[in-house]
Amino acid sequence: MTTPVVVDGHALTIDDVFAVAVRSAPVSLAPAARERAQESRRHIEALVDRKAVAYGVTTGFGRLGDVVVPHDRLADLQVNLIRSHASGVGALLPEREVRAMMLLRANVIATGYTGARPALADLLIEMLNAGLHPPIPEQGSVGASGDLAPLAHLALSMIGEGELRRGERVAPAASLLKEHGLKPVKLGAKEGIVLINGTQAHTGAAALAIVDAHRLWKAAHVAGAMSLEALLGTPVAFDERIQSVRGQLGQAASAAVLRELLADSEIRESHRFGDPRVQDPYSLRCMPQVHGPALDAIDFVASIVSRELNAATDNPLVFPDGELLSGGNFHGQAVALALDVLAIALTNLATISERRIDRLVHPDLNQGLPPFLTSDAGANSGFMMAQVSAAALASECKLLSHPASVDTIPTDGSKEDVVPMAMGAAWKARRIIQNVRHVLAIELMCAAQGLDYRAPLRPGRGVARAHAAVRSLVPKLERDRVLSGDIERLAGAIDRGDFA
Repeated sequence: MTTPVVVDGHALTIDDVFAVAVRSAPVSLAPAARERAQESRRHIEALVDRKAVAYGVTTGFGRLGDVVVPHDRLADLQVNLIRSHASGVGALLPEREVRAMMLLRANVIATGYTGARPALADLLIEMLNAGLHPPIPEQGSVGASGDLAPLAHLALSMIGEGELRRGERVAPAASLLKEHGLKPVKLGAKEGIVLINGTQAHTGAAALAIVDAHRLWKAAHVAGAMSLEALLGTPVAFDERIQSVRGQLGQAASAAVLRELLADSEIRESHRFGDPRVQDPYSLRCMPQVHGPALDAIDFVASIVSRELNAATDNPLVFPDGELLSGGNFHGQAVALALDVLAIALTNLATISERRIDRLVHPDLNQGLPPFLTSDAGANSGFMMAQVSAAALASECKLLSHPASVDTIPTDGSKEDVVPMAMGAAWKARRIIQNVRHVLAIELMCAAQGLDYRAPLRPGRGVARAHAAVRSLVPKLERDRVLSGDIERLAGAIDRGDFA
């Protein structure tokens, strides 16, 4: 049974986001958060009652922020905002990213700085618990003023318009809400902008990407250690003393993982003495120096995202003394830049893995293994094309690792003149994660084949367990067969954390 997640506006973690978005953990709103939101709402209602002018409450939005809206049209103002901003296009966001976005938006309301009624957070939470989510196009956000288009599509379903999904079923939002005993919200003053003004679409995607990245990092060590054994490499380069004199934390952690995987290897002992090679190629010898910085980068990204999960990103913000302050907490540069760093780090895992794959199949480099890891080379091509696929994926990662966050195009009549393109960074990171997963799956498959040819010598303890795990999913290649299914099974196992 998954532990329930309590939304309080302050303590949400990356693990909480994953639990709700992927494992459907039940969600509730903390009583203290409910009280904070209600108190914040009283300030907005008082402002409206005295007919004060405040951005996004009694005025238009963006470039139209100077237009004061008549009191009797304030409800229309908020609904029109949602309808007009629901302008996303393209493929739909994965369900788990939508669920992450829903959780984070409820958490923003729970901070008590938005001026929205707790009823809005309640509906988001009830939709999550009922397994309901709207179809949301992934394109159309520049990441400021927040993820306006994706969040508007979410808000549209909350007012009973557009569509909702439950599993494979798609139905009008109003009917699916009613079917689950839920009622659409009627937006009051400021509540439309509360629902769409923030960083929750790309931050939700980033939180899930961090979980994926940690799994990839661990799987990269498993695959790399298997390749090193199959290629008769040496673990000397992973000696703790070498790492300590450099002082890089990720590098030291990487080397420690490799030492554990390679411990008690018969293959290593078979060539400890008399081997004319002095050093292994970089793709084997420098795994800690390449894999290690990737961990440092993932940890950096996690620190940025962890703070953003509990950030008040609305505009204007409503403070406990009743003052409304306009700022720019909705600007997604922090997470956009972090996602670009993540893309670069993971691309390095793909490129070094592809080089190890090439050494495994290359008859001039694979230390006596059969050409392309097939004993009947010529009539059979073995893993020739698997390396080609890995090369294509690694190359695509390089293209996608160009940062999105350095780009900007002015929007909204140049009122929003510097934007971070954060959703582009999120999309690229998701695609790179998928690519790296497949590259590592190919390396696991090839390295397991190489280890088969080193039998009866046994590899290190950790590598032996990994080899058995691969063979439980993919049989040894005796003759040519379609490899796509094998790669997908191994990629799925990486995705589940089976090689972590």
